[in-house]
Amino acid sequence: MAYSVAPLERLIEHFASMQGIGRKTAQRMAFEVLALSEEDAARFADDIRDARKNIKYCHICQNLSAQETCTICSNPLREQTTICVVEDVKAVMAIEKTESYEGVYHVLHGTISPMEGIGPDQLKIKELLARITPQTQEVILATNPTVEGDATALYLSRLLKPMGVKVTRLAYGIPVGGDLEYADEVTLSRAMSGRSEL
Repeated sequence: MAYSVAPLERLIEHFASMQGIGRKTAQRMAFEVLALSEEDAARFADDIRDARKNIKYCHICQNLSAQETCTICSNPLREQTTICVVEDVKAVMAIEKTESYEGVYHVLHGTISPMEGIGPDQLKIKELLARITPQTQEVILATNPTVEGDATALYLSRLLKPMGVKVTRLAYGIPVGGDLEYADEVTLSRAMSGRSEL
């Protein structure tokens, strides 16, 4: 019978169930948690509970926020007439690191993927369309360059163009099939400045 400690095994399983975390990484993380002092472990647990309880979606852009409106949407210096549409919050963080984009965002929380049973109704598309006003000058479709990302961008383009808004797509300097969150700041900055109209 293999050696096992039930509480440790459960901790490893929790970490391993997270996207992108393999079993070996999960095991290392579990041992790191065990090495924490009682005080640090309690603070870590409190931070997890606090994040789960207090982080919500911004009622405007669907980004994560501790308030009703996120800090980007409520910033008067941001260009409200340009909306950058991304798949997830990680893409917002990646683009923000470039410090080259001054508009606002809209987070879809996924892409259209019939194989996984995800259709337009499961995404935050209705919320995006509700934000389009005569003042909206441009919608940048910054979905990942994957089959699902491209299909979602094409779908959104067909919905947005009749509304009289300029629709552009990022000029990608990253490989097809790659994720925005892993692109470096220079590549993302160039992609943003080299975007093309759809």
